[in-house]
Amino acid sequence: MSSGLLALLDDVAALAKVAAASLDDVAAQATKAGAKAAGIVIDDAAVTPRYVVGFAAQRELPIIGKIALGSLKNKLLFLLPGALALSYFAPWVITPLLMLGGLYLCYEGAEKVAEAAGFHHGHEKSGDDAEAMDAATFEAEKIAGAIATDFILSAEIMAIALSTVAGSSMMTQAAVLVVVGLGLTVVVYGAVAIIVKADDVGYALAKDHRGPVARAVGRALVLGMPKVLALLSLVGTAAMVWVGGGILLHGAETLGFGGPAHWAHDIAAATGRLAGALGGVIEWLVGAGLSGVLGLLVGAALIPLVGVAKKLRGAG
Repeated sequence: MSSGLLALLDDVAALAKVAAASLDDVAAQATKAGAKAAGIVIDDAAVTPRYVVGFAAQRELPIIGKIALGSLKNKLLFLLPGALALSYFAPWVITPLLMLGGLYLCYEGAEKVAEAAGFHHGHEKSGDDAEAMDAATFEAEKIAGAIATDFILSAEIMAIALSTVAGSSMMTQAAVLVVVGLGLTVVVYGAVAIIVKADDVGYALAKDHRGPVARAVGRALVLGMPKVLALLSLVGTAAMVWVGGGILLHGAETLGFGGPAHWAHDIAAATGRLAGALGGVIEWLVGAGLSGVLGLLVGAALIPLVGVAKKLRGAG
């Protein structure tokens, strides 16, 4: 009887070791995948704050919460099962789909640049439409736009995560994608919440009577955060064309058209070698800049095409 119990305990201990090893493996691979997707995470964090600019302070956190919930749904309900199914049944479809997402990012980024330059009005409503739209509808449209953009960035994150565990079992792949999806969503939208509420913290500190240092920090936050948010809006727009262009370059290379990607890499590497000690940083900046230029050109070419499509749809 005792020997049977000992054998059972040995089996339980062995299973516990296997489970612990599996969890360690998932954690290690999720960390590796998250590190590879760091660039997309930064872009996501830079893009999102522009969707809450202009809203009352009490609506900022609820809006971020709704966008974060939409991001989790994107990753866990749609992208995770979709990525696993495509990787198993039709892996060749993943790259073209990601390139379509890249085109969307290029278009959105180029449209923002055109709007800022006064050449294009994009999604802006006419005067009558803007007056007719209530605050709730405007907020819902902003949230929907943020979630749509997040879907593209999340798809790239999940694709990068999946590529790091391509040789693992389906269960391991699913576990890694869940960990990456949850972890990066918390990181991104936690950072966004801190960024957009920093001015409120500054206002509270500016009224603090405990010392001049706290008041000085508070005033700096109140005066500086609008500039930071404006800068982040510019960074977010630049990130859209940079990431979109990078997706197109990488996708074309994967599909056998590696010339543009190799050309961009060679130029970035040659520039980096000329920069000496800062070679790595300069090489990355040049590579990102070339991806951004490509994304901006492609997006600018798409603006009139999308405009024609919208007119045809409206006529229909």
